[in-house]
Amino acid sequence: QVQLVESGGGMVQAGGSLRLSCAASGRTFSNYRMGWFRQAPGKEREFVASTNWSGRNTYYDDSVKGRFTISTDNAKNTVYLQMNNLKPEDTAVYYCARYSGSYYYTSPLNVEYWGQGTLVTVSS
Repeated sequence: QVQLVESGGGMVQAGGSLRLSCAASGRTFSNYRMGWFRQAPGKEREFVASTNWSGRNTYYDDSVKGRFTISTDNAKNTVYLQMNNLKPEDTAVYYCARYSGSYYYTSPLNVEYWGQGTLVTVSS
C-alpha cells in the first residue's frame, strides 16, 4: 500500500515558478518509476514527467521540456517538480504517481498509485 501526498500548488503569474512536492509513504519500491501528470478542466489526464528514484533517468513531455525539472530525494521519499517559465496552459491539477513498472510510460493506465492532486493556476 502506497500513499502519495502532493503539496506546493498555488497561483502564479505567467513566467513565474513553482515547486511541487510529493511525499511518498508505504512500499514505494525502488524499481518502480515515479512521475507527474496533470489534468485541466474538460481534458484527460496527461503525462508531464517521470523519473527513477536515482533521479538519473528522467523523461519529459515535449510541452514542458526545458521548463520543468523532476527530481528525487531518496532520504525523504520525496519527488519534486520544479516548474519554471509557467504558462497559462500549464494550469491544471497536478498528480503525483507511482507507475506499475520501471519503463517509460506516458499513459495514466500504467500508473498504479495516485496522489490526491494539487492545483496550479497560472494567470496572464
